[in-house]
Amino acid sequence: MPLPPPHSSRRRVHTRRIEVEGFLRDDGLYDLEASLTDVKDQDFPISSGLRRAGDPVHLMRVRVTLDAEFNIIDAAACSDWVPYPGQCDTIGPAYRQLIGLNLVRGFRRTVGEMFADVRGCTHLSELLLSLPTAAIQTFVSFRRDDEETVDKPFQLDRCHALETSAEAVRRYYPKWYRAPQRDG
Repeated sequence: MPLPPPHSSRRRVHTRRIEVEGFLRDDGLYDLEASLTDVKDQDFPISSGLRRAGDPVHLMRVRVTLDAEFNIIDAAACSDWVPYPGQCDTIGPAYRQLIGLNLVRGFRRTVGEMFADVRGCTHLSELLLSLPTAAIQTFVSFRRDDEETVDKPFQLDRCHALETSAEAVRRYYPKWYRAPQRDG
């Protein structure tokens, strides 16, 4: 179901785009490349000068290389467009600290702790929060979501629609369906 129409006329003034692409490398590893772009629809005066309408205020990029267990084995970050050139764009090397982390085991919490406040860039750190689910979507490109496995499929019990007592699980993953608990 689409969003309802807005209640008032309006004009767009800002666009944020987050894009994540997943790649299978020739060496069997995976790369995720992510970007965050903020653009204003009108000229935007900032302390470092005027940013013209349509030119990015922010354009940040991150690449992580993963093994098949979601472990980060390489990481790079850069800031191509920033509001404070020579300042914002110097934090990229700090994100090498991602190496050794696992994208699906406490990643978001750890990123929040490692790069909080002045230890990181708000925008790069926010961009990183999209990586775990993008990695899962990249990996599942190579397998059916309902294939028979010994272990419960990863996606079950990770959202309301795929709670093991939900109708979707009863219908599409009957092996893993559990009837809802009745209070009483």
